[in-house]
This record gives sequence, C-alpha cells and structure tokens, in this order.
Amino acid sequence: QVQLVESGGGLVQAGDSLRLSCAASGRTIGSVAMGWFRQAPGKEREFVAFISWSGSSTYYADIVRGRFAISRDNAKNTVYLQMNDLKPEDTAVYYCAAEWRSGRWPPVNRDHYAYWGQGTQVTVSS
Repeated sequence: QVQLVESGGGLVQAGDSLRLSCAASGRTIGSVAMGWFRQAPGKEREFVAFISWSGSSTYYADIVRGRFAISRDNAKNTVYLQMNDLKPEDTAVYYCAAEWRSGRWPPVNRDHYAYWGQGTQVTVSS
C-alpha cells in the first residue's frame, strides 16, 4: 500500500506560481511512475502530468505544457508539480497518483493508476 499526501495548494492570482508536493509513505515510490491529475467543479478528473520512475521521462497535457513541470526526489519519496503562469482555468483540486500500471502510451487514463491522494485545492483569481 502507498499513502499519498498532497500539499502546497492555495489561493493565488493569475500569473503567479505554486509548487505542489506529493509525499508518499508506506513503501518507496522510487520504482513506480507517478502522475498529477486535477478536477474542477462539475468536471471530470483530468490528466496533468506524468513522470517515470527514474524521472527521465515526462509527459504533459497540452493545456499545461510549457507552464508546469513535474519532478521527483526518490530519496525523499516525493513528487513535485511546479506550476507557473497560473490561469483562472487552472483552478481545481489537484491529485497525486502513483504506480501507473499500463504500458499504453500516453499515460493519461486515471484508471491506470493504483493509488491516489486526497487532493489539494488550487484557486487562481483573475
């Protein structure tokens, strides 16, 4: 079992930056691929970013590519999401997901992740 706890969310203005963290416990995540998703009110949970177990491979949703960056520190059992130039449409609850289990690329299907955190709220005002 893996427990995931997200942190770093908050209320910011358009154009600001935030860094989200996802701390894992229960077992090391150094050998598993991780992802970030988000869910806005009244919308489906959508893929944001993916990182391979080593960090050598990343993938982003088109709507965040160039503004967001996913990274990981396996020694700290933590994955990060650096979000720059935030827009009001980025407002959502952001979820960390662990252990991508499908070999089908791209890794955007939420059903292919085994573990989820409780989420952290990000609100971007205009």
